[in-house]
Amino acid sequence: MIPEDTGPQVDSVRMAGEVVAAYISNNSVPVAELPGLIRAMHDTIAALASGSAVGAAESQPEVVRPSPAQIRKSVQQDGLISFVDGKTYKTLKRHLTANGLSPQEYRERYGLPTDYPMVAPSYAEQRSALAKAIGLGQPGSNSKPRGKARKAA
Repeated sequence: MIPEDTGPQVDSVRMAGEVVAAYISNNSVPVAELPGLIRAMHDTIAALASGSAVGAAESQPEVVRPSPAQIRKSVQQDGLISFVDGKTYKTLKRHLTANGLSPQEYRERYGLPTDYPMVAPSYAEQRSALAKAIGLGQPGSNSKPRGKARKAA
């Protein structure tokens, strides 16, 4: 067990552990990302304690790119698993916008292919069936029937 007052180094380690524990108790975090999360949290707390918070605030956390297997598993029939927070969504567009990302930036950030879907397959099928049912996408379905042309006298 660590003694209570052994200095600021131990305090930053303890604080980082408490913050990470609180974070992962409320958010799903892949096991592979835990060491990076702990390291980033410790570095940030240590920088704040030493007074060099300016550099810590400006640096972007390194994003762990998913493996090809994780990318395949993220596309499920009923939803897409976000690499931002690990939650499942029918459509990622609104979620990405709320996190300050465009679909293209999201694909680039996580190394996803350009054809990576932004909508769950079942949701896309449902929307397609609805569009077909109301006649969208069929040539001439929206045109008005024309009467006989009048001859000019």
